[in-house]
Amino acid sequence: MIIETKRLILRPWEEADAEECFRYAKNPLVGPVAGWPVHTSVENSRQVIREVLMVPETYAIVLKESGLPIGSIGLHSNDLAQKADELELGYWLGVPYWGQGLVPEAAEALLRHAFEDLALARVWCAYYEGNEKSKRVQEKLGFQHQWASDHVPVPQLGEIRKGQVQLLTREEWMKSRAL
Repeated sequence: MIIETKRLILRPWEEADAEECFRYAKNPLVGPVAGWPVHTSVENSRQVIREVLMVPETYAIVLKESGLPIGSIGLHSNDLAQKADELELGYWLGVPYWGQGLVPEAAEALLRHAFEDLALARVWCAYYEGNEKSKRVQEKLGFQHQWASDHVPVPQLGEIRKGQVQLLTREEWMKSRAL
């Protein structure tokens, strides 16, 4: 599936995206704040694409202007989203593109897909304490705070962090679109 917005194309990841993925995922400001290690090589990025990103409902965030991926966004089933009608939203973006409203733009399109096409009742989203950019994206999208946790395992980094859990229901999403 391909989803288009004003400035972006959301499309499935391909192994050929490894160089562009590495360009952004090697930056220590990107992965660790989201709970995953920096990529160490183009081959490492290719492996992550194959094993993690090439799954249903995970998309490369591609700039229409360049045709190249600059980040990732997806809907995942995990410990927050355990029911058949709910998933968790996750995303990351290359540092040069921060602060331009690209993640909210991509996420709004993916939320439309989640609630209209996939008929989800809820979409969860979470962030680790200190990730103010992710917190701000979730606020812009209308996610509502649910709870804080002091001991959240970050298995890929072998750490324990504080985390915040947010939720957006279909009803809240529909109300916000009606305004």
